Amino acid sequence: MHDYIIAIIQGIVEGITEFLPVSSTGHLILTGELLGFKGEKADTFEIIIQLGAILAVAVIYWRRILGLLGLSNFESNNEDTAGKQKLNLIHIILACLPAMALGLILHSFIKTYLFSPYTVLAGLVLGGFFMLLGQKKKTTVRAKSIDQLSYRQAIAIGLFQCLSLWPGFSRSGATIAGGLLAGASYKAATNFSFLIAIPMMFAASGYELLKSYHTLTAADAGVFITGFLVSFIVALLAVITFLKLLDRLKLAPFAYYRFGLAVVFLIYLLMS
Repeated sequence: MHDYIIAIIQGIVEGITEFLPVSSTGHLILTGELLGFKGEKADTFEIIIQLGAILAVAVIYWRRILGLLGLSNFESNNEDTAGKQKLNLIHIILACLPAMALGLILHSFIKTYLFSPYTVLAGLVLGGFFMLLGQKKKTTVRAKSIDQLSYRQAIAIGLFQCLSLWPGFSRSGATIAGGLLAGASYKAATNFSFLIAIPMMFAASGYELLKSYHTLTAADAGVFITGFLVSFIVALLAVITFLKLLDRLKLAPFAYYRFGLAVVFLIYLLMS
């Protein structure tokens, strides 16, 4: 029963934080520290629940995804692009390549030196400051909708995404703030961030799963399935809620939350 409780807690944490600009990896590392849930089994479990969160976003954007793959005649709701899909797979590829390539090159270094509570706290703070920069810097908006993004903007967002290789920095925080700095509206940057998360996370999770599948056992199936389902449901609700509140929820509240979390957990680490 104890393992199922941990699975539910971590599934909720993953579902809430994966697509919000607060760093799901950072939260899983910190909650894993609190729960004493660490090691190879915990690492594999995190991969499984991340797949649950990815599936949630794929469900939300399924029409757009089929349109990108040429499997449906998706039409933008934007008046300037109605009847045409300006966003295409080239945008997605350009935005994903930098972090994928750098992640492969630095994978061993990141896993060895950056997956600790203290490095996560540093990532939370640095990522928070970057998000404030993205929100406060006055940049001319050249893409009000996702279908108005240029290839240059896609590349820029992809380069900013490399910052999220530091655990705690947040992939969505880096890409949304990076999108704002690249001249995208908050709505366009957020939707693009969620879309490029799907191939990024599938690639990263698939790579990690290939390396750690030997830790999977039939005895753990119930716990892993529980975590997967909880993560999927919570992520679905979290993303739908976040998208509905886009006009009212900017990056600053999330940045301040990150600062507060870093302070509280630093105190906990120093006292433990």
